[in-house]
Amino acid sequence: MGKFSISDLENLSGIKAHTIRMWEQRYGILRPVRTSTNIRTYCESDLRRLLNVATLCNRGHRISRVAQLSEQELCQAVMQCGEEGQDHVPQVNALLAAAVAMDEPQLQLQITAALDQLGFEEAMLHILYPFLRRVGIMWQVGTINPAQEHLVANLIRQKMVAAIDALPYVPPTEARRWVLFLPQGELHELGLLFMSYALRARQHHVLYLGQNLPVKELAAVCEAYQPYALCTVLTSVPERDQVQGFIEELARISPHTPLFLYGPLVQRECLQLPGNAVQLRLMTDFLALANSLTLHPEPTEVLS
Repeated sequence: MGKFSISDLENLSGIKAHTIRMWEQRYGILRPVRTSTNIRTYCESDLRRLLNVATLCNRGHRISRVAQLSEQELCQAVMQCGEEGQDHVPQVNALLAAAVAMDEPQLQLQITAALDQLGFEEAMLHILYPFLRRVGIMWQVGTINPAQEHLVANLIRQKMVAAIDALPYVPPTEARRWVLFLPQGELHELGLLFMSYALRARQHHVLYLGQNLPVKELAAVCEAYQPYALCTVLTSVPERDQVQGFIEELARISPHTPLFLYGPLVQRECLQLPGNAVQLRLMTDFLALANSLTLHPEPTEVLS
């Protein structure tokens, strides 16, 4: 759970390395340990403190004043920031500090405050998604452990499921019908859950099949449900050299059904998409699509 380089701190906090060094030298906000080759290394308490300091400085507080705060005063000041203004960097930093500390009550408090302040979709787009991206970076470089990452993901998943359950039911006979699924072996579900929420909030009916679905099962689903569209998110599977074949297989299963594709594995320019497939580069592209279909209830010209 342990050691960070100064470049790690720069990437995770958004504070430039030379600024971190200056804050160390002038204000003593961090106390790195040096290796035998004189390279700075930092611990988790250093990262938490820097995130909290960055939160306050992004709010306009002077570093000279912030550096004088005790740990308790620093945490109290950061908590107050979560209730102020529309600059979301402080909320993201506060969530990161709580995640590193595995402070579940503080994570709950910050997530709930973001949802109450902005509403579900805006909080997801401007606070929770940026937070998850930063957590992902920390996991990739080994500076956050699986327990911390799972805590964060499961708390946000709980909020998403609760938000979906709170939406009014839309009968499938009175709405566009969507099938949302993740391919076999794919477990990264949060993006698909957010799509499910967005569609249901716009009066679409969603058949949500979730994680780890064998593709061969889709043929029977499409025959029985007659969906307007299929939608999936490819984050970690299939293997990169199998993505093209996977997309073509999906298109063969239901050749006349629009197929919407999202996720890191479908962002490559070299993919040759079948005629019924649409590549979504950003989540805001999907929201724009959902809005346009809500404004124009007849399923025409979506792929033109």
